[in-house]
Amino acid sequence: MTAQLLSTSQGQTLILTISNPEHRNALGPEMYAAGVEALNAAESNPDVRSIVITGEGSTFSAGGNLQRLQNNRQQPPEVQAQSIEGLHSWIEAIRTCPKPVIAAVEGPAAGAGFSLALACDMIVAARNSVFVMAYSGIALSPDGGGSWSLSRTIPRQLATELLMLGERIGAERLHALGVVNRLCESSDALATALDVAESLNARAPNSMASIKELLLEADGSSLSEQLKRERDHFVRNLHHTNAGIGISAFLNKQKPQYQ
Repeated sequence: MTAQLLSTSQGQTLILTISNPEHRNALGPEMYAAGVEALNAAESNPDVRSIVITGEGSTFSAGGNLQRLQNNRQQPPEVQAQSIEGLHSWIEAIRTCPKPVIAAVEGPAAGAGFSLALACDMIVAARNSVFVMAYSGIALSPDGGGSWSLSRTIPRQLATELLMLGERIGAERLHALGVVNRLCESSDALATALDVAESLNARAPNSMASIKELLLEADGSSLSEQLKRERDHFVRNLHHTNAGIGISAFLNKQKPQYQ
């Protein structure tokens, strides 16, 4: 069975499924390239308003394939560097895609699988799912932006604990910390994520894109810089066709149908 990233759709939502059941949905270079390609295509497709990333079966992703990593130890360092660059291209594509990306997590999300979920705009997780930064257990350090994401979403001491000790953390605790957006019962993560996506799909795409871009830029901006960006986005969105649709629908107590 080959590792692949399956692409399907439901309504206006693109569903990307990590499929590598033989290795608990471990990630690899082919998936990274397919993920970047799928997001690039979704960005220019007006029929797609949101993306959900999930894993096949009862596992989100076990992260890196340890057999492949062991083999790469016999290769020049550039081989592994190139592989990680592929993963990072996918992470950046998720972060910069103007459309909302939701992770639907069942079971384990380990290593790069955890990093991948953190890169998404929202996380829906089954109550019994577990997250672990497994790198230190095999004398490695994080990739996929895991250190960046954790340092911005949870206290430094807890991020240090998760990365250095490599201990598991449950979905319920991450939900309490505000990292997981929605909890659901086992086997319901995809359906719950699709419900969230449907709510996002009903909103104006230009508004969603602005919110995502503003949040991405906020970390590295001063208040003054961010206020200017907010002004520019607001004015641009006010003069977009969808603002006319939204304001008119609100005043007339109707449901808007955005373009």
